[in-house]
Amino acid sequence: MNKIDLDKKLKFIDDYYKAANPASGSKYDSNSNVATKNLASLSCEVVKKDIINLNRGITMRYIEKISDQGLAQQYLNDIDSHILYRHDETSLLPYCCSISLYPFLLNGLKGLGGSSAVPKHANSFIGGVINLIFLVSSQFAGAVAIPEFLTYFDHFLRKDYGEDYQNHLDDNFDIVGHNSLTLRHMIEDWFQQFIYSINQPAGARNYQSPFVNIAYFDKYYFESIFKDFVFPDGDIPSWESTKNLEKMFMNWFNNERTNAPITFPVETANILVENGSYKDVDMADFFAEMWSKGHSFFMYQSDSVDSLSSCCRLRNGVEENVFSYTLGAGGIETGSKCVMTLNLNRIVQDWYKEGMIISLEDYITKITDRVHIYLKAWDSKLRDDLANNMLPVYSAGFIDLDKQFLTVGVNGFLEAAEFLQQHVGHKYIGIEPEPFNQQYRDL
Repeated sequence: MNKIDLDKKLKFIDDYYKAANPASGSKYDSNSNVATKNLASLSCEVVKKDIINLNRGITMRYIEKISDQGLAQQYLNDIDSHILYRHDETSLLPYCCSISLYPFLLNGLKGLGGSSAVPKHANSFIGGVINLIFLVSSQFAGAVAIPEFLTYFDHFLRKDYGEDYQNHLDDNFDIVGHNSLTLRHMIEDWFQQFIYSINQPAGARNYQSPFVNIAYFDKYYFESIFKDFVFPDGDIPSWESTKNLEKMFMNWFNNERTNAPITFPVETANILVENGSYKDVDMADFFAEMWSKGHSFFMYQSDSVDSLSSCCRLRNGVEENVFSYTLGAGGIETGSKCVMTLNLNRIVQDWYKEGMIISLEDYITKITDRVHIYLKAWDSKLRDDLANNMLPVYSAGFIDLDKQFLTVGVNGFLEAAEFLQQHVGHKYIGIEPEPFNQQYRDL
């Protein structure tokens, strides 16, 4: 390291010491999911610029490998001109994933380098899932979703306490000291263990807590996702029992959030709509009730169960047989290998400043086409990682590269529309950027 670079890093450390919090002290890619400023967070922040440069160098290398269009330098130009934002450039990892928990039931954590064997009871399942989340999230830049969590937890509760365990929630099942514990108390303790564990900082994630997503299903989503699903011991998922556990967890979690600021898990309810009405009225009413009580969760509504949402990720295409029901609920395996977002406002203004020589549609298409190449380059890099045994989460079967997306995001849409209306004229003039204006929607 030359003296100039060394001096910059020393100044960064001095500034970080003085910062009010880790987010304000971060010069690159600040993250509000870091609550404590300390040497662990500093150790991450001080090298972020180096990782960004390395990330760009690796991406350019793979762009050159897969494209003969001389796009490597253009990739840098697109980032520097701010028409393109590359998410989590401070990481060399895949972006986010929704994993299947089935390999955990088959092999425990051994495929990820852990030592835990397969879970056999409810308590070992909860403890193992917590360890699994930390192991997996340390190998991804973004979120880790476990949509099957409550279905699997219900399986172990039924295994330990009987198929009708929910009829015995207020029976005493354990004694701790001089206190008798009901089954309800024990289950809520496991909820608490799960919630407060995943909200703890992780050294392997630069002192961030893992970003965790879970899912709720209505009856029809559940039956579609877990159709023909069989647990390793021959048990099959129970909708009625899982439904009641979903309701129990949501009610408990909503109340627990009044006791402490709890960030994770991010929750998404998936519900089927048929002819403009909710098909599972019971779950629709329950989700509405939870909202009325102040609970905070996403709602994903679809007129077909050929798609599934885990916070921000959507999986489509049951009609193409991309869901696999043979070894676990394969349909929940999804996510993004990489995300690049177009700044549509800046793109539109660049097109205007350059004289609008070609149509706006062609101008945007040219940019989008090369972004697709950038994403394919990163995909090629990840496949080399996998071939060289650098992606154990994939090798162990928790996720499949072919089931993840290369994602193009878009922001600045409204601002771009407002600029077109105010500056460009001709077919855009007088088109108000309002959500129910059909002319605006047709742009």
